[in-house]
Amino acid sequence: MSSIGRKYNWSDKKILIVEDEEINNMFFEAALNRTGAVLQWAKNGKEAVDIISTDQDIDIILMDIRLPIMDGCEATEKIKNIRKDIIIVAQTAYALEGDKEKILSSGCDAYLAKPIRFEELLDTIENFFGDGNSDEVNLNLERGKSIPFTSSTSSLNFEI
Repeated sequence: MSSIGRKYNWSDKKILIVEDEEINNMFFEAALNRTGAVLQWAKNGKEAVDIISTDQDIDIILMDIRLPIMDGCEATEKIKNIRKDIIIVAQTAYALEGDKEKILSSGCDAYLAKPIRFEELLDTIENFFGDGNSDEVNLNLERGKSIPFTSSTSSLNFEI
């Protein structure tokens, strides 16, 4: 089933978003804020490893690959050594021939190429969460439309 117009309730889930670009963080917040999931942020791979070392409640990680201090592949390998069961979804704008295989072999469970569409993101996460708990929060999204997002610092529209 397509996620457009689909309902999600991930209020019992915690998502770590590892991303150094503010505009991408705004996208993830806009895409996920209606699902009820608790969102946590890391600006680089080292922060992500440190968070996973101390927080056992994280259910899934959205991992950028090109990060300062420690890249996403190295961070994924370290995180999988700490928690083999954690779900890690790679997301990157730098998809060259062979990159997907390298990223998946580092331990990522799935791969999303930027620009990521709302539907693709939500469907990927739901494939891992798919516990029948997706029926209480209506996203009210329509394909081909844009969704406004306003934060305390800026306002944007994201295409669905």
